[in-house]
Amino acid sequence: MKQSIDDLYEEHMQDIFRYLLSLCREHHLAEDLVQETFLRAYLYLENYRGEDVKPWLFRIAHNAFIDHYRKHKRTVVKEQGFFQRLFGKGHGTEQEVLLKTEVAEVMEVINTLSEQQAQAILLYDYHSFTYKEAADAIGVTDTYFKVLLYRARQKVRSIQGKENENNE
Repeated sequence: MKQSIDDLYEEHMQDIFRYLLSLCREHHLAEDLVQETFLRAYLYLENYRGEDVKPWLFRIAHNAFIDHYRKHKRTVVKEQGFFQRLFGKGHGTEQEVLLKTEVAEVMEVINTLSEQQAQAILLYDYHSFTYKEAADAIGVTDTYFKVLLYRARQKVRSIQGKENENNE
């Protein structure tokens, strides 16, 4: 590995943090899991096989989240200001409210999906991973990842369509 762990931290910390925050929905827990991720990356550096480092770090982050979830087995409510900080810049108040509402609705729908389907949408659509990077991060083949993503998007469309029908 040509980069030091400090360089990796500087380059990928924000992406890892946003990813973990979207998984655990708690700011302080996401910060702790980021630290756990980079600690594990440092400790298991000898297991790094030379693949792209970003999916490798996301896989470590996901495993740290799963380990924490299994250990604590509790549900945490999403921090209210998360999407406001991400999307609220440069828009009028009305646009901000509409955007917050849309994002909250989509996140509610994503939370109803299976874990792998939710991961597929978050990694590919939200974090802009390639199919290969996202598949590597989840630990599935590229082909299966595409199936997961397709099915997840179909479920999201289906659920949103039913909600729209109920609102009319």
